[in-house]
Amino acid sequence: MLRMENVKKFYGQVCALDGLTLSIEDGALYGFVGPNGAGKTTAIKIMAGILYPDEGTVTIDDMEAGAENRRLKRRIGYVPDTFGVYHNLKVSEYMEFFAACYQINGLTARKRIAKLLGLMNLSDREDFYVDALSRGMKQKLSLARALIHDPKILILDEPTSGLDPGTRFEFKQIIGELSEQGKTIFISSHILSDISELCTDIGIIDQGHIVMSGRLNEVMKMVTEQNPIVITMAARITEAIRLLKAQPQVRSLSIRGNDIRINYNGSQRKEAELLRMLVEAGLPVRSFSREKGSLEAIFMQLTGHGEERTILSWEEGEEDEY
Repeated sequence: MLRMENVKKFYGQVCALDGLTLSIEDGALYGFVGPNGAGKTTAIKIMAGILYPDEGTVTIDDMEAGAENRRLKRRIGYVPDTFGVYHNLKVSEYMEFFAACYQINGLTARKRIAKLLGLMNLSDREDFYVDALSRGMKQKLSLARALIHDPKILILDEPTSGLDPGTRFEFKQIIGELSEQGKTIFISSHILSDISELCTDIGIIDQGHIVMSGRLNEVMKMVTEQNPIVITMAARITEAIRLLKAQPQVRSLSIRGNDIRINYNGSQRKEAELLRMLVEAGLPVRSFSREKGSLEAIFMQLTGHGEERTILSWEEGEEDEY
C-alpha cells in the first residue's frame, strides 16, 4: 500500500499541498486528476522521493519515506512528463545505463532489456540513437527504463500526453498488461477518457487536497444516480408533463422536442413506479432512462471549472423550463 497522510508542501509562501491524504491499495490502477496548479506534480515528486514534504508522512508497505529512501526507491518506477536529455546514447546503451544504476549487469541485464524492449515493441530500435526516436517511442522507452528493476509500484505523470491516437491505444494496452501482472499503477493525466477507460480507482485533487476519491465504478454510479431522467415520448407530451409535475419526487422538469428531462430524487423502485404510472395512463413512452455520469462532469463540478452539462443533446438551442 502507498499512503500519503496530511502532507503539506510549501514553495515560499505558496502552499502547493494542503493536508493531502490518499491511499492506494496493492494492485490498484489509480487515476489522479486535477486542474493546472492543483498540486499533482508536487504530490508525484514526493511519492517518487524527489521532494520531501514539509509536514505529513508518506509510507509504502509500512516503510516511511525519508527514513528508508534507498529501499523505497527500489519499489518505485517513475515516468516523468518529460523524457530528459540522452542524445548520444543508443536505445540499448540507455537501458544498460539504468540497469547498472540498480546493479543489474551482464546476462541478467541483457535478458531483462530484451524482454522490456519486446513488451514495448522497440526490439527493432535497439541500435537507434534515443534522439532519433519519435515522441511515442521515447515514452515507451521511458516506461521500459522505469521497469528495469521490476518495481512494485509504477508512477506515471501524463504518460499519454502528446501521443497520436495509435500510440495512445498501444500505450494503454501495455499499462493494462502491467496491471494484470499485479503492478500497482498510479497515473496522473488530464486526458480524462484515458482515466475512465483504464483505472479502477480515482482521486481528484484541487487546491492541494483531495476533493473526491474511491473506486471509479462506485463514484460513477453515485453520480449517475443523481443525474436527470430523460423520457422520450411518441406523442401526448402535455399530458405526460401534467402527470410528472404532480409527483413530489420531481424537483424540476424541462422539455426539448419529444424528450422530457426531469430531476428526480426517488429510489430505483420509485423510478419503476413512475414509468408504470405513465404506461398505465396510456401515454406512449418510447424510452425512459437516467443519463449516465461522466468523469468530465464530475471533474468540472468538483473543481469549479464550469457548470456541469451531462445532457449533450441539449447543448444547442433553448430549453423550455417547467
